[in-house]
Amino acid sequence: MPDADTSARTPDLLRPRGSNQVGMRQFNERTVLQALRVHTSLPKADLARLTGLSAQTIGLITARLEEDGLIVKQSRVRGRIGQPSVPLALNPDGAFAIGIKVGRRGAEWLLIDFTTQVRERHAISYDFPDVDELLPAIAQHMHRLRDGLGPLAARNVGAGLAAPFQLGGWHRTLGLSKAQSDLWNQMDLAAEVRARTDVPVSFARDTVAACVAELVGGRGHDLKSFLYIFVDTFVGGGLVINSHLHTGAHGNAGALASLPMQPPGSRGALPPQLVAQASLWELEQRLIGEGLDAMAAYDDRALQPPYAATTQAWLESASQALAHAIVSGTAMLDLPDVVVDGSMSRPLLQALLDQTRAALDRCNWEGLWQPRLHGGKAGAQACALGGAMLPLHANFAPDHDVFLKAG
Repeated sequence: MPDADTSARTPDLLRPRGSNQVGMRQFNERTVLQALRVHTSLPKADLARLTGLSAQTIGLITARLEEDGLIVKQSRVRGRIGQPSVPLALNPDGAFAIGIKVGRRGAEWLLIDFTTQVRERHAISYDFPDVDELLPAIAQHMHRLRDGLGPLAARNVGAGLAAPFQLGGWHRTLGLSKAQSDLWNQMDLAAEVRARTDVPVSFARDTVAACVAELVGGRGHDLKSFLYIFVDTFVGGGLVINSHLHTGAHGNAGALASLPMQPPGSRGALPPQLVAQASLWELEQRLIGEGLDAMAAYDDRALQPPYAATTQAWLESASQALAHAIVSGTAMLDLPDVVVDGSMSRPLLQALLDQTRAALDRCNWEGLWQPRLHGGKAGAQACALGGAMLPLHANFAPDHDVFLKAG
């Protein structure tokens, strides 16, 4: 490669490392990369101990990974007994991926490096996405991020798209026409994006992608099994069992927006769903009803005058609804932990967590064990970040099923 800070060998590096029949050498390489991703940096001796591979094998693997530009040597560690050790770490410029979130209120593009650090971000907002405007914008921002890498553009391993399965769902709630709703619900968005780029494109439901970000780079480091709840314009979630994402038969496990809040009426009336009480859309509608800017639901204004009183009323309703969802999930899954995150300010998330804990303490836990409640670490960028992690995982992680089959 022309860039002196990266490997001289570029082309073969990005040969597909993932397939259904992963060779032993390739699997061992990925195992070493995963160990470095989890532990940040390790000398060869520790890599051998953690992976169970021989020192000779580790030497061969790390030499090849360094030649490929995927890992780099760090400064020698002195002051210990024996020879100074040389820690190895992932090379941030070793690979790149693009994450795309398409939501009901906005779209976002992230470029992440091999250590999953965000290098660049683009975002647009809208009342609801217009097909003729959004699809060209998706391609434009993807190309801009990739071209901005210059000589490193060849190390872009792909893009991950995060979007609702039915972007036009709940069209009456959103005030959309049936024609607008059908246009999005009948579209294969992933196929449309693939047709506009020459890089591989993976797809995941938006809140599943957010759960991926939390699993790989957030609470997943400490928690092995948890219900994940992401409060966005709508509300949804994901399910992690034994450090693996469980997606369900249709890839829709953790679709909490549809959870009924009460039994059907005696005349068959449909009960309200979680989305009607614990979504930022509901907070938007409350703010609009008070003549206030609905977009304050997503920023620091939500807890400041003149928005605070309306937000507090929403918090009371939303926390009770989330407590109901958590009790229901616990009764079905018996999970020890629940992680809540969202596209809101950190102070508003903390307020929601506090009031949800209080609501959980008031619930009837007879016959159940109350789970621990945690705030998520990925934040508002979780969906796009999780999307970007999909191609990195597909190319470099040892376990194809750690969260989903991408692409």
